[in-house]
Amino acid sequence: MRSINLQPVRLIAGAFLTTLACAVLADPPPHAPAHGWRAKHGSYYVGYTGTRWSDDYDVTSGRCNREEMGAVLGGVVGGTIGHEVAKPEDRVVATILGAAVGALVGSKIGRELDERDHGCIGQSLELAQPGQSVQWLNEQSKVAYVLTPTKSENIDGRNCRVFTLRSTASGKSQTVTRTGCQMAQGQWEIR
Repeated sequence: MRSINLQPVRLIAGAFLTTLACAVLADPPPHAPAHGWRAKHGSYYVGYTGTRWSDDYDVTSGRCNREEMGAVLGGVVGGTIGHEVAKPEDRVVATILGAAVGALVGSKIGRELDERDHGCIGQSLELAQPGQSVQWLNEQSKVAYVLTPTKSENIDGRNCRVFTLRSTASGKSQTVTRTGCQMAQGQWEIR
């Protein structure tokens, strides 16, 4: 009987297994989700005008996560939302400016907007794609909101987004169309 030399087969199998192990340990492609990968490699979400965000508060999936928004906003009060930080790209939540934000959706429902709603509006203006609806429910006021950016405009040299905001409370819906213009990175003014 003749003996077969298995040394070349072992070398080829070893090379194949080494290549396979390297491929398995490599970073995932950009389109694939990876637990912890984004945290190790910096900001992932890029806003409408290039601002980088470490969290989207689920806006890119079509809903705003008010619970996470509330945890970040904490004790912030007033018409301006966000944190004063050294660099604008370190802002945690997009801000909306102006005391007249309550007038955004009408007198009664507008008074029901809280800081989390303002944060959802700001993050939606930053991260939602044109035509993409973002929804959320204010559990305290029982008002449901759906914000949809419709088009982009340049007004007085500022980047602006036209959007609709539908609010529904007690079975009654109201829809308004407004324009949000970026005042600075992550800061929006409702016109």
